[in-house]
Amino acid sequence: MASVHKLFRAPKKRLPMEELQEAQMLTDFGLKGCSHGQPGGNRQVLLVDRESLEAMQLQPGMLRENITTDGLNVNGLAAGQRLRIGEARLEVAMVCTPCSQVERIRPGLRKELWGRRGMLCRVLEGGIIRAGDPIEKLP
Repeated sequence: MASVHKLFRAPKKRLPMEELQEAQMLTDFGLKGCSHGQPGGNRQVLLVDRESLEAMQLQPGMLRENITTDGLNVNGLAAGQRLRIGEARLEVAMVCTPCSQVERIRPGLRKELWGRRGMLCRVLEGGIIRAGDPIEKLP
């Protein structure tokens, strides 16, 4: 079963991500205390799967994702797919396109990440999520 491997938030833009054991998801915003949260937007939460990170020899959090998943093919999710993660419900909004910032991690990474950068989601219903929580695809 798919689950939350790691949780992260950005306390301020461009600063290192903080790893969390639990986080409060806020409806139509994102993670409480995360500088990337934004009301009304499609870029509230970024999901990246552990398997893609390992294939590219990257550590969780390096791509500035909020949730690193385990056992879920994040890049195979379709826009509109709804997910239950802990107490929260998310809706996949769009593909996260690799930007030039990832070149700071490793030259050539932007090209390597194409199609594997993860999916951006909206928070439909807030709640607590924790590392280890199951991730369920909803109809």
